[in-house]
Amino acid sequence: MPDDHGPKPPPEDPRLPLSGLRVVELGHYIAAPFATRLLADLGAEVIKVEPPEGDPHRDWGARVNGHAVWFSIHGRNKLSVTLDLKTEEGRSRVRALCARADALVENFRPGYLERIGLGPDVLRAENPRLVIARVSGYGQDGPYRDKPAFGAIGEAMGGLRHLTANPGQTDLPPPRCGVSISDDLAGMYAALSLVSACWGRDRKPDGKGTTIDLDLVSSVFSLMEGMLPEYGLLGRVRQPMGAALPSAAPTNTYPCADGKWLAVAGNSDLIFRRLMLEIGRPDLAEDPRMASNSGRCANAAELDAAIAEWTRTRTAKEAQEALEAVQVPCSRLYDMKDCVEDPHFQARDLMLDIADPLVGTTVPHPAAPFRFEGVPPRDMVRWPGPALGAHNDYVFGKLLKEDMP
Repeated sequence: MPDDHGPKPPPEDPRLPLSGLRVVELGHYIAAPFATRLLADLGAEVIKVEPPEGDPHRDWGARVNGHAVWFSIHGRNKLSVTLDLKTEEGRSRVRALCARADALVENFRPGYLERIGLGPDVLRAENPRLVIARVSGYGQDGPYRDKPAFGAIGEAMGGLRHLTANPGQTDLPPPRCGVSISDDLAGMYAALSLVSACWGRDRKPDGKGTTIDLDLVSSVFSLMEGMLPEYGLLGRVRQPMGAALPSAAPTNTYPCADGKWLAVAGNSDLIFRRLMLEIGRPDLAEDPRMASNSGRCANAAELDAAIAEWTRTRTAKEAQEALEAVQVPCSRLYDMKDCVEDPHFQARDLMLDIADPLVGTTVPHPAAPFRFEGVPPRDMVRWPGPALGAHNDYVFGKLLKEDMP
């Protein structure tokens, strides 16, 4: 008998570790959808609830045949349903979905779900096992909880943007890293904590779910390495160092003869020695000032000048090949063309051509960064971002009815 409930996904893949986990996404823009993309790549059944006009990401970035190619990745492995949360029917269906789910991921402003009758207490009244991951700009409490925020604010307030400036450069603002790093960090933390919460729930006698509070600012702040104790104990505020690091040397990015740059990390004792011998500076390799990392950090400017003097006489490719031959970690600065053409990226299947009916052709997708034994990277991307509301009939007309107690 034909299935008259619209498109449905392929069957669960038992090789994927989150197969059988059902997650509802009330997400838009980046942070929550990025978290659920990771969960979906790992095999979870993710039901993406979109407003009738769709996730704003359907209109972000370059478009082919009228469709944003970013959404092909952003919505991959997910079921798309449309609901208007301003209506009681829409809210009722969200409650029905959450009543049959393991977890919910949302990134509305704090308090919004409570105001429309979808707060944790309401949802858990029907499903005490529900794990709820809440991603916001500043968190669910604190004096800034109600302020709006996007990724740039997380970078700025979390301490990252202060560090991306070039020392002494005051005429230009500190640059962004080029991607929405604070959203992606919060999304990764959300995925990790959600899976941890499900594990903990399933081991507790009462089996009750919990609520996870994540925010963009704290996600960035958590990456500030030793800067908090350095300030708290010593009063030191780490300052921008361009491409260098204050805690390791030599590690920097050096100019080459062809106008390109080479990143070099020669900061262990043995690697430092090999690096100095290769660039023709055995005197620095034997210099007692450079015998330890702390000494090299104190003399980083001298080391950087010596390395740059050598790299300026070679193209980036020549310099990289010479240093790699003596086991010094280094790399040219890749753009996307370099990534795609690199044989290591190709051998590792880091780019996957996924047929996308919306775009009308195959779309290159970045592979999931995790590898599981016996699961080829191509098997982790089962389908691209679906059409808006593509699974309304399947989810509301079949899936929920089959799951009725």
